[in-house]
Amino acid sequence: MSRSTASILATTAPARGQPDSQPRYVSYLRVSTARQGASGLGLDAQREAVAAHIRSRSAGSCGHAEHLCEYVEVESGKANNRPQLQAALRHAKHAKATLIIAKLDRLSRNAAFLLALRDSGAKFVAADMPDACDLTIGVLALVAEHERKMIQARTKAALAVKRDALARERAQLEAKGEEPVRRLEDGTTRPLRLGNPNGAACLKGIGNGAAMASVKAGAQERAEDFREVLGDIDPSSSMSARRLAGELNARGFRSPRGGHWTAQSVIRVRERLASA
Repeated sequence: MSRSTASILATTAPARGQPDSQPRYVSYLRVSTARQGASGLGLDAQREAVAAHIRSRSAGSCGHAEHLCEYVEVESGKANNRPQLQAALRHAKHAKATLIIAKLDRLSRNAAFLLALRDSGAKFVAADMPDACDLTIGVLALVAEHERKMIQARTKAALAVKRDALARERAQLEAKGEEPVRRLEDGTTRPLRLGNPNGAACLKGIGNGAAMASVKAGAQERAEDFREVLGDIDPSSSMSARRLAGELNARGFRSPRGGHWTAQSVIRVRERLASA
């Protein structure tokens, strides 16, 4: 499922004859996970920050500020495919309104995306930094991207520590001749590995078709990155998967998942490229 969803509140039509100087806003809220979107976690805080900014504008000398519409998107900060953001920008443009967000990183943690948005002339404001100029937005865009990379690094490091701990626990149990599983209080067992013990089967039947399509598209894109590499090493496609994996490792190439190449990873990439 494209983890994208929209929640659009009813718009209020402007009264006839209202002055053009009246501030008008279209709000855009974003959370990173479907669980946050369903629970409201994170959305309420963003919504309140937006409302506080609009109230402050109404209390100023600009007249009553009008909130036209709200768009909500469930999408990772590193992703740039934002249908609800594009819809919000179009709404703001045609309504001669300002796109308002709670924080700059709610737009994106991708510096190139933020800078392109800034340079497009789109009118937007961050409630936590309403006086930000082009320079500060440019700097903050780079900071937001750096923070995204740091989050990824911390997550990978934590998973690596957990994976190593599970591997040690598994090895200790095997050394004792015991089954390498963790026994839970309810009497069931769980494999000593990260992730759902049922694998991808746990996702079946929960309306995740779009998400799975997105995952497959990402895998296909990563495979395409190696099309020319494989062609350079094995122009005739005659090498065995094991030999080709060895050649790729010898030349320092990382697999699409960031690890060492194996015969199986070569087979998967070849199959994806053949089906494209």
